[in-house]
Amino acid sequence: MAKKINIEESKNDDNIRLMISELKNKQQKVNLGGGKAKIEKQHAKGKLTARERIDFLLDDKSNSIEIGSFVGEGMYEEYGGCPSGGVVIKIGYVSGQLCIVVANDATVKAGAWFPITGKKNLRAQEISIENRLPIIYLVDSAGVFLPLQDEIFPDKEHFGRIFRNNAVMSSMGITQIAAVMGSCVAGGAYLPIMSDEALIVEKTGSIFLAGSYLVKAAIGEQVDNETLGGATTHCEISGVTDYKSKNDKDCLTTIKEIMDKIGEQDKAGFNRKKALKPKTDPKELYSKIPYDRSKQYDVKEIIKCLVDDSEFTEYKAEFGKTMVCAYARIDGWSVGIVANQRKLVRTKNGETQFGGVIYSDSADKAARFIMNCNQKKIPLVFLQDVTGFMVGSKSEHGGIIKDGAKMVNAMANSVVPKFTIVTGNSYGAGNYAMCGKAYDPRLIAAWPTGNIAVMSGASAAKTLLSIKVATLKAKGEEITEEAKEKHLKEITERYDSQTSPYYAASRLWVDNVIDPLDTRTWISMGIEAANHAPLEKKYNVGVLQT
Repeated sequence: MAKKINIEESKNDDNIRLMISELKNKQQKVNLGGGKAKIEKQHAKGKLTARERIDFLLDDKSNSIEIGSFVGEGMYEEYGGCPSGGVVIKIGYVSGQLCIVVANDATVKAGAWFPITGKKNLRAQEISIENRLPIIYLVDSAGVFLPLQDEIFPDKEHFGRIFRNNAVMSSMGITQIAAVMGSCVAGGAYLPIMSDEALIVEKTGSIFLAGSYLVKAAIGEQVDNETLGGATTHCEISGVTDYKSKNDKDCLTTIKEIMDKIGEQDKAGFNRKKALKPKTDPKELYSKIPYDRSKQYDVKEIIKCLVDDSEFTEYKAEFGKTMVCAYARIDGWSVGIVANQRKLVRTKNGETQFGGVIYSDSADKAARFIMNCNQKKIPLVFLQDVTGFMVGSKSEHGGIIKDGAKMVNAMANSVVPKFTIVTGNSYGAGNYAMCGKAYDPRLIAAWPTGNIAVMSGASAAKTLLSIKVATLKAKGEEITEEAKEKHLKEITERYDSQTSPYYAASRLWVDNVIDPLDTRTWISMGIEAANHAPLEKKYNVGVLQT
């Protein structure tokens, strides 16, 4: 007998596959950096591109994840754009060692630093610091992008913070290796030299505080760039660099050899057993997420597609049912999952609760579960599909604010690593309570179905329209129904574009937009990275209003 076709699930599947196709097309475009002509120019100089360098460096047939693929999308268009922020960042394995690799993309404005480039580089260092991960810099940059120097040069979280971090990371014992594979100028010259070991490629690599033109202008000295700061100069005369390489591949091979010699570090001691694949085919994720984001679904079906053997132990299953809290394993790692339940539920006393909304009982349950995971040294995974906390007199009288505060407090002070996946809506205070970017998740990724904003487009548009109408009335003007509709449409379209996961990814509010099938890899590698950093801080939630 033929299997009955579920029309709704088929629509869901078709919808998300279209989204995945868009994701892959965007990634292919991003992979070209500054374009094919710029890539050919790089090859003509005997140089590999940033992505080619990383691919050569990382171990064959090993997993890797990219941070910030879509950073810069839609930004700086008046300057020709800045694909991927002009820098490529991947977490992967070099000689069996998990590390993070940062490579300037010289096909994008000669690797110049835009404001978003600085933010992305700082994110790489943040990941390295939090997880005590070795970091490898593949330097090929013309320095700060001068037309936007005021947005990248002087502030706390600007270009200079990179070198401050170099120094701090060194004092923490975090391995830093820098390879100068192209230009490395001005303040940027300090990055490789503040690393543990510095390599330079003959003829293509150069390091100097000022190039030949500036030197001539400043002090009248006539000198070429190679003599000023080439590989021979710095390996044989100044002693600034430690290894001279013939070409890019020779340089990257030396890095592999150095990484091969690094000793074992202390571990955090997170629990891991033999990994098991989910019993439920992970591809069923595609049919479970509704194409219509207002429709209900059971998040437990999503969890079954993500966890080992599709098995989990649910905490307080019959209480606070708009939140699912569960112990499980992902790729062998023990995890505590906090997920928004998106279906309509009914409490024991007969109250109906809306899916995706955090109520007092679900906030209370989540807070206690988060505290339990900290007690047991279990990493936390948040699956966000949340429209916010419940509002209205009943909730306010029931103390929703203090219960929500309790959850935020427990989550914000968590010392075990946190990982966040935005699967659907991520609105308002719900984003905060479910460990949004402001709450230091070790990694945060969004599915193409994700939406991040203070509220939904429909709600925001109606609110903004009401303000517009009230303003006009105050001036003694009236607005027609037709004009209202037009204005509402414009507001909704503009607002919806800002809720897109790609809009969030372009500004690094999330680390990337990912295929749902890659979720297990992201969480597994994230916990493996976190396991490099022993927990040094005791869990203390401070004052809780009960």
